Amino acid sequence: MAEPPAKTDAPFYTEEELDALYERDPVVALRISREQHALRIQLESVRGADGPLPTPQAVAEVLAEARRILLKDGGDLEFIALEGTVLRVRLKGNCVGCPRATLDLKNVVEALVRKRYPQIVEVINTF
Repeated sequence: MAEPPAKTDAPFYTEEELDALYERDPVVALRISREQHALRIQLESVRGADGPLPTPQAVAEVLAEARRILLKDGGDLEFIALEGTVLRVRLKGNCVGCPRATLDLKNVVEALVRKRYPQIVEVINTF
């Protein structure tokens, strides 16, 4: 699933403006601060996604790191294909049938791949 497009029309408050708002309404100031932080992260990921797509060999190097993490619990990982911005892998070993496999796919594999290559928008487990 692709991420929603970045929201770029929100104003950014300076630290001084947020401090002044905090004096008047701390709840609103905290909400705005959190929204700004999330927006900055989203904008940074969009900026990094403009580069060329990685090669399958480059992705395989990142998957080797994810594989080492999964092997600690008896799981395993196999590179299947890189189809444009979608990476297909196969979870193996103890990951098969494990209720945490979906979390491991998103929080371990996809996080490592997207950190290095933000151009990859989704990592899918292929059975």
